[in-house]
Amino acid sequence: MKQIIKFSKNFFFGSATSAHQVEGKNFNDWSAWEKKNAVRLAQEAKTKWQVWQKNLCPEMLETENYLSGKAASHYLRFEEDFDLAKHLSQNAYRFSIEWSLIEQNEGEFNEKEINHYQQMFLALKERGIEPFVTLWHWTIPVWLAEKGGITCPEFPQYFQNFARKMAEEFSTDVTYWITLNEPALLVSNAYLRGVWPPQKKNVFLAYKGYKNLLMSHNLSYKTIKEINPGAQVGFSNNLSFLEPYYKLCPFDNISVWLYYQFVEKRAYIFTDGHNDFLGLNYYFHNRIRFPFRIRNENKEISDLGWEIFPRGIYEVLKRLKKYNLPIFVTENGLADREDKKRSKFIKEHLLWIHKAILEGINVRGYFYWSLLDNFEWDKGFWPRFGLLEVDFSSGERKIRKSALEYEKICREKEMEIDAEIL
Repeated sequence: MKQIIKFSKNFFFGSATSAHQVEGKNFNDWSAWEKKNAVRLAQEAKTKWQVWQKNLCPEMLETENYLSGKAASHYLRFEEDFDLAKHLSQNAYRFSIEWSLIEQNEGEFNEKEINHYQQMFLALKERGIEPFVTLWHWTIPVWLAEKGGITCPEFPQYFQNFARKMAEEFSTDVTYWITLNEPALLVSNAYLRGVWPPQKKNVFLAYKGYKNLLMSHNLSYKTIKEINPGAQVGFSNNLSFLEPYYKLCPFDNISVWLYYQFVEKRAYIFTDGHNDFLGLNYYFHNRIRFPFRIRNENKEISDLGWEIFPRGIYEVLKRLKKYNLPIFVTENGLADREDKKRSKFIKEHLLWIHKAILEGINVRGYFYWSLLDNFEWDKGFWPRFGLLEVDFSSGERKIRKSALEYEKICREKEMEIDAEIL
């Protein structure tokens, strides 16, 4: 049976990007790390990924795949990209300001780059698109990385200074500020698993870095609000829906409990009173077998092998209801090179978001990841997340069929669904 579900006319429908993944030609801690690790990553891809993935995306075996380079050239082509976003009826766009461009040298703010982002805000305003601005999407200036990066004792102060400058420059352009993107995920991969820069497996550094990031959020929240009391400030947290593999197994339950303590509870306790909204990035559902082994059914997966589990976003939103704050789904997407699953993916996640709204959960927007095919960090260019297909050689953009399906939802603020899905 078919039914129509409706969203508020004020609901934000948009898409998201991050500077390093789309702008191109950035020089920061990640670009420096790429140059040292590209050959290794290409070699490891031979055994890391399955045959079907290598056949689908053979570029994963090439060294160049792991060098961000010009990325999607969004820095030069942002007006074209915003035209396409407007064509797709999006009324909001989430993107990050590249700290290393603004403050390439300690204490020196680059007016040319500040003006560049000013032009981006103007272009969005002219197209009726609301900017949601991220201040830290994992990359940092090289000078700060050399001081210890997020584990540097002065990191919170450095970040607060950067946030102050951005708020002063863009207070009339930006209402919605996202201070941090997925702090726990970066800390986990950099300092616990040791697979992302600076690749230092050290529990003490992980604790120190996580605390510094959360402190940075609190300081920058106060600073932004002092400059613009009407600003709305929060951070984006990557929250998965985790279940114990055996529901009656105490060890499986403890594993799930530990995850929520570290990623969710600690973050929101530490930042209590310093959030005007919660940003939710949802990608994963995992059934956990002690000690943190994933045992998913994987009935449907993305090109990355990630399980597609739309109901999980509803379960996570229910967990967030207790914080009594507005919620924006600031990222949700999948790698789908052939664009066979993306339309269904978007619609089913929005269906479960709508169910949460009907149950009194204050969800105010949805940002698909990503507007563009982009550079997917240590995986490089082969995972294709974009509503817009990008030819990374020529820079040409093509609107995917799924983007046109999403456009109807953005324009009409409603969609037709199969009621039996729930």
